[in-house]
Amino acid sequence: MSNGNSGLGARLSILFRPDRWKYIKRSEEEKECVFCKAARVENSFDTLTVFKTDYSMVVLNKYPYNTGHVLVIPRRHEGDFTKLTHAEFEDLHQTLRLAVQAVKEVYESHGINVGLNLDKAAGAGIPDHMHYHVVPRFRGDMNFFPLIAETKVVPEALDETYRKMKEYFQNH
Repeated sequence: MSNGNSGLGARLSILFRPDRWKYIKRSEEEKECVFCKAARVENSFDTLTVFKTDYSMVVLNKYPYNTGHVLVIPRRHEGDFTKLTHAEFEDLHQTLRLAVQAVKEVYESHGINVGLNLDKAAGAGIPDHMHYHVVPRFRGDMNFFPLIAETKVVPEALDETYRKMKEYFQNH
């Protein structure tokens, strides 16, 4: 007889990450979208931007799900990809293709997750500015640690990921 608590979720405890609260509940005083700021200024580690086209950009995820996790984002502030112009849509998807290629080549990943969460109900952390997630996956990247310690280990520091991805895009 089941007590209704079967499955992995029933065994996981809560990991408190107060530093994420600012990210999740950005202040209403914040006047500019973080992605719009990245689109407006020069590529830098401050914005985690590694590549830009006329319509799109590639930015590292500040809170990566895995080493090499990047975001592919239209430069124009838009939450609905059906409202992108034809040129923006085409460029975004060419940039997405390039980002997938970069992650494959730089990290020699065994697989890749590509995801798009449209709107808050779908899980978008920044619902008003759409973005694709490109997450490299490796055989064994879900090792014992998330199961035993309930913590995901990302083995590469963000500044090292930035250096590698920036170098890739500068050479391609």
